[in-house]
Amino acid sequence: MKALEFTDANFATEVEQSNIPVLVDFWAVWCGPCKMIAPYVEELSKEYEGKVKVGKVDVDSNPNTSMTYGIRSIPTLLIFRDGKIADQIIGAVPKQAIAQKLDAQLQVA
Repeated sequence: MKALEFTDANFATEVEQSNIPVLVDFWAVWCGPCKMIAPYVEELSKEYEGKVKVGKVDVDSNPNTSMTYGIRSIPTLLIFRDGKIADQIIGAVPKQAIAQKLDAQLQVA
């Protein structure tokens, strides 16, 4: 499964009302570190299919969602559980670091 595209229009439905944890990648086309972690986000969307919903928010196209969650630097990865931020990662990190945070959320579930 490919990473989903979250927008200002569908964020509440897809993320805040999700019954499983959601990994949200806040990114922009012009952001170099965002391009570095993009393949990890895609791989994780396949590896965690059915357990974690994975998607991306283009901060330039969706300013309302970005402002709501106070996104100041990108990439920022937020992990949502039950409609609330459960964890976050700021900056480009190894794929394993993201997977560890997802695993921690699945153990709580």
